[in-house]
Amino acid sequence: MCGRIALYSEPDRIARILDAQLALDGSDWQPSWNVAPTDAVLGVSEHSDGTRFLRAYRWGLVPIWAKEPAALKTTFNARAESVATKSTFSAAFQRGRILVPVDAFYEWKSEGKVKTPNLFTRADGQPIVFAGLRDRWKCADGSFMHSATIITTGAGPDMDGIHTRMPVVLEPDTWEHWLDSAVVDRDELESVLRPAPAGTLVHHEVGRGVGNVRNDGPELIGAVNSL
Repeated sequence: MCGRIALYSEPDRIARILDAQLALDGSDWQPSWNVAPTDAVLGVSEHSDGTRFLRAYRWGLVPIWAKEPAALKTTFNARAESVATKSTFSAAFQRGRILVPVDAFYEWKSEGKVKTPNLFTRADGQPIVFAGLRDRWKCADGSFMHSATIITTGAGPDMDGIHTRMPVVLEPDTWEHWLDSAVVDRDELESVLRPAPAGTLVHHEVGRGVGNVRNDGPELIGAVNSL
Protein backbone atom coordinates (compact mmCIF):
# COMPACT_ATOMS: atom_id res chain seq x y z
CA MET A 1 0.00 0.00 0.00
CA CYS A 2 0.97 3.65 -0.21
CA GLY A 3 -0.52 5.74 2.57
CA ARG A 4 1.90 8.59 3.09
CA ILE A 5 3.73 10.81 0.61
CA ALA A 6 5.84 13.97 0.47
CA LEU A 7 4.97 16.68 -2.04
CA TYR A 8 6.96 19.88 -1.71
CA SER A 9 8.12 20.81 -5.23
CA GLU A 10 6.56 23.96 -6.64
CA PRO A 11 3.54 23.15 -8.83
CA ASP A 12 4.94 25.15 -11.74
CA ARG A 13 8.02 22.90 -11.78
CA ILE A 14 5.85 19.79 -11.81
CA ALA A 15 3.65 21.28 -14.53
CA ARG A 16 6.71 21.90 -16.72
CA ILE A 17 7.99 18.36 -16.25
CA LEU A 18 4.59 16.86 -17.07
CA ASP A 19 3.83 19.35 -19.86
CA ALA A 20 0.65 20.50 -18.11
CA GLN A 21 -1.18 23.75 -17.52
CA LEU A 22 -1.80 24.82 -13.93
CA ALA A 23 -5.40 24.65 -12.74
CA LEU A 24 -4.71 25.62 -9.12
CA ASP A 25 -5.30 28.56 -6.85
CA GLY A 26 -3.43 29.35 -3.65
CA SER A 27 -5.94 27.59 -1.42
CA ASP A 28 -5.89 24.29 -3.34
CA TRP A 29 -2.51 23.01 -2.24
CA GLN A 30 0.39 23.70 0.10
CA PRO A 31 3.76 21.93 0.23
CA SER A 32 3.87 19.07 2.70
CA TRP A 33 6.36 16.46 3.84
CA ASN A 34 3.61 14.34 5.39
CA VAL A 35 0.59 14.00 3.10
CA ALA A 36 -2.00 11.49 4.33
CA PRO A 37 -5.27 10.18 2.86
CA THR A 38 -8.01 12.86 2.58
CA ASP A 39 -5.30 15.53 2.21
CA ALA A 40 -4.74 17.22 -1.15
CA VAL A 41 -2.52 15.62 -3.77
CA LEU A 42 -1.72 16.85 -7.26
CA GLY A 43 -2.79 15.07 -10.42
CA VAL A 44 -2.50 15.57 -14.17
CA SER A 45 -5.41 14.75 -16.47
CA GLU A 46 -5.60 15.06 -20.24
CA HIS A 47 -8.53 16.54 -22.16
CA SER A 48 -9.69 15.16 -25.49
CA ASP A 49 -7.70 17.82 -27.36
CA GLY A 50 -4.48 16.60 -25.71
CA THR A 51 -4.14 19.49 -23.27
CA ARG A 52 -2.98 18.43 -19.84
CA PHE A 53 -4.04 20.11 -16.61
CA LEU A 54 -2.47 19.93 -13.15
CA ARG A 55 -4.96 20.33 -10.32
CA ALA A 56 -5.52 19.34 -6.70
CA TYR A 57 -7.48 16.24 -5.71
CA ARG A 58 -8.70 14.82 -2.43
CA TRP A 59 -6.58 11.73 -1.80
CA GLY A 60 -9.12 8.93 -1.55
CA LEU A 61 -11.35 8.36 -4.55
CA VAL A 62 -15.06 9.08 -4.15
CA PRO A 63 -16.98 7.56 -7.08
CA ILE A 64 -19.77 9.60 -8.58
CA TRP A 65 -22.40 7.15 -7.27
CA ALA A 66 -21.26 7.23 -3.61
CA LYS A 67 -23.89 8.29 -1.08
CA GLU A 68 -21.42 9.77 1.39
CA PRO A 69 -17.64 10.34 1.07
CA ALA A 70 -17.01 9.74 4.77
CA ALA A 71 -18.02 6.10 4.39
CA LEU A 72 -15.11 5.43 2.01
CA LYS A 73 -11.99 4.96 4.14
CA THR A 74 -9.75 2.73 2.01
CA THR A 75 -9.98 4.19 -1.48
CA PHE A 76 -6.64 6.02 -1.38
CA ASN A 77 -5.11 2.96 -3.10
CA ALA A 78 -6.43 0.73 -5.89
CA ARG A 79 -4.89 -2.68 -6.52
CA ALA A 80 -3.64 -3.19 -10.09
CA GLU A 81 -4.93 -6.76 -10.00
CA SER A 82 -8.57 -5.69 -9.53
CA VAL A 83 -8.77 -2.02 -10.53
CA ALA A 84 -10.43 -2.76 -13.88
CA THR A 85 -13.27 -4.76 -12.34
CA LYS A 86 -13.87 -3.39 -8.84
CA SER A 87 -16.98 -1.22 -8.87
CA THR A 88 -15.33 1.61 -6.94
CA PHE A 89 -12.66 2.08 -9.59
CA SER A 90 -13.77 0.44 -12.86
CA ALA A 91 -15.40 3.53 -14.39
CA ALA A 92 -12.44 5.74 -13.49
CA PHE A 93 -10.10 3.12 -14.96
CA GLN A 94 -11.78 3.66 -18.31
CA ARG A 95 -12.34 7.43 -18.30
CA GLY A 96 -10.42 8.97 -15.41
CA ARG A 97 -6.75 7.99 -15.60
CA ILE A 98 -4.29 10.54 -14.25
CA LEU A 99 -0.64 11.00 -13.32
CA VAL A 100 0.03 11.60 -9.62
CA PRO A 101 3.41 13.31 -9.11
CA VAL A 102 5.15 13.19 -5.73
CA ASP A 103 8.61 13.98 -4.46
CA ALA A 104 8.75 10.90 -2.25
CA PHE A 105 6.70 8.29 -0.46
CA TYR A 106 7.05 6.51 2.86
CA GLU A 107 6.78 2.83 3.61
CA TRP A 108 7.14 1.07 6.95
CA LYS A 109 9.37 -1.97 7.42
CA SER A 110 7.97 -4.40 9.99
CA GLU A 111 10.42 -6.22 12.25
CA GLY A 112 8.43 -8.04 14.88
CA LYS A 113 6.38 -5.43 16.69
CA VAL A 114 8.59 -2.58 15.47
CA LYS A 115 7.71 -0.62 12.32
CA THR A 116 10.44 1.58 10.88
CA PRO A 117 9.58 4.27 8.30
CA ASN A 118 11.63 4.54 5.12
CA LEU A 119 11.56 7.31 2.53
CA PHE A 120 11.64 6.39 -1.16
CA THR A 121 12.71 8.80 -3.91
CA ARG A 122 13.73 8.40 -7.54
CA ALA A 123 17.38 7.53 -8.01
CA ASP A 124 17.67 10.20 -10.73
CA GLY A 125 16.34 12.98 -8.48
CA GLN A 126 13.21 13.60 -10.55
CA PRO A 127 9.67 13.54 -9.13
CA ILE A 128 8.05 10.12 -8.93
CA VAL A 129 5.00 9.82 -11.18
CA PHE A 130 2.38 7.32 -10.03
CA ALA A 131 -0.46 5.80 -12.04
CA GLY A 132 -3.68 7.21 -10.61
CA LEU A 133 -7.41 7.53 -11.18
CA ARG A 134 -9.78 10.42 -10.63
CA ASP A 135 -13.51 10.94 -10.20
CA ARG A 136 -15.80 13.73 -9.07
CA TRP A 137 -18.67 13.70 -6.60
CA LYS A 138 -21.50 16.22 -6.48
CA CYS A 139 -21.83 17.97 -3.12
CA ALA A 140 -25.13 19.12 -1.61
CA ASP A 141 -24.43 22.72 -2.65
CA GLY A 142 -23.98 21.71 -6.29
CA SER A 143 -20.19 21.99 -6.30
CA PHE A 144 -17.96 19.04 -7.15
CA MET A 145 -15.39 17.24 -5.04
CA HIS A 146 -12.47 16.06 -7.18
CA SER A 147 -10.77 12.98 -5.75
CA ALA A 148 -8.04 10.53 -6.71
CA THR A 149 -6.45 7.21 -5.88
CA ILE A 150 -2.97 5.78 -6.41
CA ILE A 151 -2.66 2.35 -8.04
CA THR A 152 -0.43 -0.24 -6.34
CA THR A 153 1.12 -3.48 -7.53
CA GLY A 154 3.40 -6.19 -6.19
CA ALA A 155 6.71 -4.94 -4.85
CA GLY A 156 9.69 -4.64 -7.17
CA PRO A 157 13.34 -5.23 -6.21
CA ASP A 158 13.79 -1.70 -4.84
CA MET A 159 11.24 -2.53 -2.12
CA ASP A 160 12.99 -5.76 -1.14
CA GLY A 161 12.75 -6.36 2.59
CA ILE A 162 10.55 -3.31 3.18
CA HIS A 163 7.08 -4.17 1.88
CA THR A 164 5.26 -6.62 -0.38
CA ARG A 165 3.54 -3.92 -2.45
CA MET A 166 4.42 -0.60 -4.04
CA PRO A 167 2.81 2.21 -6.04
CA VAL A 168 2.91 1.87 -9.83
CA VAL A 169 5.69 4.17 -11.05
CA LEU A 170 5.19 5.39 -14.62
CA GLU A 171 8.14 6.35 -16.82
CA PRO A 172 7.85 9.30 -19.25
CA ASP A 173 7.38 7.05 -22.28
CA THR A 174 4.15 5.67 -20.75
CA TRP A 175 2.54 8.94 -19.62
CA GLU A 176 0.73 9.71 -22.87
CA HIS A 177 -0.51 6.15 -23.24
CA TRP A 178 -1.90 6.11 -19.69
CA LEU A 179 -3.63 9.47 -20.06
CA ASP A 180 -5.10 8.85 -23.51
CA SER A 181 -8.86 8.30 -23.08
CA ALA A 182 -8.97 6.67 -26.52
CA VAL A 183 -7.07 3.71 -25.09
CA VAL A 184 -9.73 1.41 -23.65
CA ASP A 185 -8.28 -2.09 -24.06
CA ARG A 186 -7.94 -3.57 -20.58
CA ASP A 187 -4.90 -5.73 -21.34
CA GLU A 188 -3.14 -2.81 -22.97
CA LEU A 189 -3.75 -0.57 -19.97
CA GLU A 190 -2.82 -3.21 -17.42
CA SER A 191 0.48 -3.80 -19.23
CA VAL A 192 1.94 -0.65 -17.64
CA LEU A 193 0.80 -1.52 -14.11
CA ARG A 194 4.00 -3.35 -13.23
CA PRO A 195 6.62 -3.05 -10.47
CA ALA A 196 9.37 -0.53 -11.13
CA PRO A 197 12.63 -2.02 -12.45
CA ALA A 198 15.60 -2.36 -10.11
CA GLY A 199 17.46 0.91 -9.61
CA THR A 200 14.45 3.17 -10.19
CA LEU A 201 14.11 4.08 -6.51
CA VAL A 202 16.43 4.62 -3.56
CA HIS A 203 15.46 4.74 0.09
CA HIS A 204 16.69 5.56 3.57
CA GLU A 205 15.36 5.21 7.08
CA VAL A 206 13.68 8.28 8.60
CA GLY A 207 12.48 9.20 12.06
CA ARG A 208 9.21 7.98 13.50
CA GLY A 209 7.76 11.48 13.58
CA VAL A 210 6.23 10.92 10.15
CA GLY A 211 3.86 8.43 11.75
CA ASN A 212 1.91 11.32 13.29
CA VAL A 213 -0.10 13.12 10.61
CA ARG A 214 0.07 16.34 12.63
CA ASN A 215 3.82 16.52 12.12
CA ASP A 216 5.10 18.26 9.00
CA GLY A 217 8.27 19.88 7.74
CA PRO A 218 11.47 19.04 5.84
CA GLU A 219 13.04 17.48 8.92
CA LEU A 220 10.78 14.45 8.40
CA ILE A 221 12.66 13.32 5.30
CA GLY A 222 16.13 13.43 6.88
CA ALA A 223 18.04 10.16 7.06
CA VAL A 224 18.40 8.39 10.40
CA ASN A 225 21.54 6.41 11.17
CA SER A 226 20.21 2.96 11.98
CA LEU A 227 23.49 1.69 13.46
